[in-house]
Amino acid sequence: MKKQVAVIAIGGNSLIKDKKNVSVESQYEAAKETTYHIADMIESGWDVAIGHGNGPQVGFILRRSEIAHKTDGMHEVPLDVCGADSQGAIGYALQQTLQNELYRRGIRKPVATVITQVLVDKNDTAFKNPSKPIGGFMEEPEAKQKEKDLGWNVVEDAGRGWRRVVASPIPQEVVELDAVKDLIEAGVIVITVGGGGIPVIDKGDHEFVGTAAVIDKDYASSLLARAIDADLFLISTAVEKVALNFGKPDQKDIDHLTLSEAKKYLADGTHFAKGSMAPKMQAIIWYLEAGGKKAIITNPENIGRALRGETGTVIEPD
Repeated sequence: MKKQVAVIAIGGNSLIKDKKNVSVESQYEAAKETTYHIADMIESGWDVAIGHGNGPQVGFILRRSEIAHKTDGMHEVPLDVCGADSQGAIGYALQQTLQNELYRRGIRKPVATVITQVLVDKNDTAFKNPSKPIGGFMEEPEAKQKEKDLGWNVVEDAGRGWRRVVASPIPQEVVELDAVKDLIEAGVIVITVGGGGIPVIDKGDHEFVGTAAVIDKDYASSLLARAIDADLFLISTAVEKVALNFGKPDQKDIDHLTLSEAKKYLADGTHFAKGSMAPKMQAIIWYLEAGGKKAIITNPENIGRALRGETGTVIEPD
C-alpha cells in the first residue's frame, strides 16, 4: 500500500509558551507538547516530514553573539550559521521528544534531523530591498558603524532603535532533497527545512555558499511538500481555524476553502495579515496549484481532530 506522507510546518513561536520564560528547558517542554500530537498522526498511519520556524531562536543566538562580541571580543556568528545552529538545537528537541513519545506508545519508528540548505536566487529582488528585521536593537552610531564595517543594511524600527534587516527571498530548491526522500521511503520521520532552510546561493557550477537572508518556513515547507508529492500539507499555527476579517466584529471562522476561494481572499488583501496568515495561505496555494491534494491549517492540539474533519480549516483543489 502506498505510503501516506504529510509535510507538517510548525512555528518557531509555538516553542515559546511564556515570553517571560524562554529557557531551553521551557522550549523543550513546548516541543514535547507539539510532538505528542504529531505522534497521534503517526500512530494513525501517516509518515511525516516536519518543517519548523526558528525566528525567536535565531534572535536568541544572534543576541548572545552580539553580547559576547561586545564584552569579550568574541567573533560574531554569521546569520547562515545561526540558522544551522537553530536547526540542530530545535531538531534535537523535536527529534528526542518525538522518539520518546513513539517509544512510549510501542511504535519503533526512527526520527532524524537533516541540517538542510535551501537554494535561493542570488538575483531575487528581495536582496535589493532587505526588509526582515533580525537581532537586537542598537543606537544609531553603532548601527551605522556596523553598516560601514560589516556591510549590514540597517533601519530605524518604529522609534525603538536601529536594527539590521536582511532579505527574505523565495526558496527555489531543497539541496538535501534526495536524502530526505530516501529517509522517508525508509520509514524515517524527518525533521527538515528548519527555519525555512539555511539560505544558500549558487556561485556557479553548483558551488553553494551561505547568504545573510531569512526564508519563510511556510514557503520552504510548501516547496518540500511539492517536491516529495506529499498527500497532505499541514500548517500548525496559533489558531484553530482560519478567519475572514480577523480581529474585527464580523470575524468569521472558515471550515473549508477551495483553491479559487483562497486565492480570491488572499488577493483581497484585507483578510490575511502579511506577517502571519498571508504567507501561510500563499504557501498552500502554491502547493495546491502544483497538484497538491489537501491542506489543513490548525493549532497543534487539534491536529488529530482536524484530520478527522472535526475542526481546522481545510483547503482543497476546486
